[in-house]
Amino acid sequence: MWIRHTSAGNVRGMLGSLLGLLAPPACLACRRGGDIAPRDVLCRDCRLALPWLGPDLCRRCALPAPCGTRCPARDLAFAGAWAVVAYAGPVPALVAGLKERGALAVARLMAAQLAALAAPGQWAGEGAALVPVPADPLRRRRRGVDHAARLAGELAPRCGLAVAPVLGRAVSRAGRQAGAGRAARLADGRLPVAVRSGAAVPPVAILVDDVHTTGATLHACAQALRAAGARDVRTVAYARTST
Repeated sequence: MWIRHTSAGNVRGMLGSLLGLLAPPACLACRRGGDIAPRDVLCRDCRLALPWLGPDLCRRCALPAPCGTRCPARDLAFAGAWAVVAYAGPVPALVAGLKERGALAVARLMAAQLAALAAPGQWAGEGAALVPVPADPLRRRRRGVDHAARLAGELAPRCGLAVAPVLGRAVSRAGRQAGAGRAARLADGRLPVAVRSGAAVPPVAILVDDVHTTGATLHACAQALRAAGARDVRTVAYARTST
């Protein structure tokens, strides 16, 4: 008697096909169905509309073109920043899918693109590790997922680094970041981020987040890491806003 062995991958593929017949997948950005595979999150048109940033970025703040002495990150605690897309077009919908729903397929897409487009040496450094930016505890409990940790977890095997979840964040009493001015966001103590008790901080810490805006959150994280002994702190985000 022959026994047919079915791999887990084949089972998932068959389940995906069945689900696709029952509920055809829709693009996360434009919400249209049609030419999209069951495990994809964007249709072909939205993939083509992704606003790639390209290689000509300021290495300090990740804005297009070198900033020089006007760089908004010149006084911040991280040594360099990088992102792959601008926060425009289909990208806000992708970010919402990761942040609000913790969509694993979105994390995989973002991680694959970050790994594929990284410049030589992006992940280099003795003792380098990925450090997820900690989410606000209240929003993490409400959403049921830590979006930066999920992104870092998908990125780690693709870039050959470990994940070091060494940062924690208390509930902020200063109000939400959204809507606050740049000076208010960067005020010392606004974001209560600290290294967890007993955590071993990597000597080269690569902060991972979904979106780089003013850099205030990344700055607070970098300050905590440097105070705990990290000699090099860099940042990697999927998307970069224009300011």
